[in-house]
Amino acid sequence: MKLAFREFGQGQPLIILHGLFGQSDNWNTHAKNFAEKGLRVFAIDQRNHGLSPHSDIWNYQVMADDLKEFIDEHRLNDPILLGHSMGGKTVMYFELKYPGVASKIIIADISASAYPPHHQDVLAALKAVDFTKIKTRKEAEAILNEYIKDFGTKQFLLKNIYWKDPETNLMDWRFNLKTINASYDNVCVGVPEFVSEVKTLIIKGETSHYISGKDREDFKKRFPHSALVTLNGAGHWVHAEKPKEFFETVLQFITN
Repeated sequence: MKLAFREFGQGQPLIILHGLFGQSDNWNTHAKNFAEKGLRVFAIDQRNHGLSPHSDIWNYQVMADDLKEFIDEHRLNDPILLGHSMGGKTVMYFELKYPGVASKIIIADISASAYPPHHQDVLAALKAVDFTKIKTRKEAEAILNEYIKDFGTKQFLLKNIYWKDPETNLMDWRFNLKTINASYDNVCVGVPEFVSEVKTLIIKGETSHYISGKDREDFKKRFPHSALVTLNGAGHWVHAEKPKEFFETVLQFITN
């Protein structure tokens, strides 16, 4: 699958993969900042997200294959891979399937473990938004308010609304809600056991629960050449909540 992407700068390639319900432009500021430091940055829309094609097939295996196709198509040598949340698991599956392709990988606030379903409120909120009946973002926000209390989460989701048909004032979600809802369990799975020699940086948000003590030990086994950095005061959205610290931590790892 040919993925949509945004490209910035010149130099060693750095590929950024967003998380669930995200899109490439969530990473514009970081991408531009990395480009200013001499990197050729690709912020990618994963399948069923952003401007990339929709598909009924959605799991980490095919997302890893999409990434390999992207690297091959653009003839990228020794790319650095950075993935947040779902994007981080895509990176781990990629390293499992295609060892030796990436020169370094950065995993932002996700582990290789399986997770119990935990987006039920979000999925219920998204399904409750009927774009045949509502015509403004304010109306969509009012419906999300009934299910989701966190302001940041609501604004993050609302960024995905676009005008599907401006002539009829019809809006829609950019992500493929139908497939995400039907195949949601596919992104909760764990990564099969493997060992990689690639240099790896794991970034954890201090208040996030996505990486446990057991996960830390698992990372050491899977990635012997890894370091884990905790960003104080950050939750799961480490790159957005502590942007300066996140940027400096990643840049130091890349340039070391």
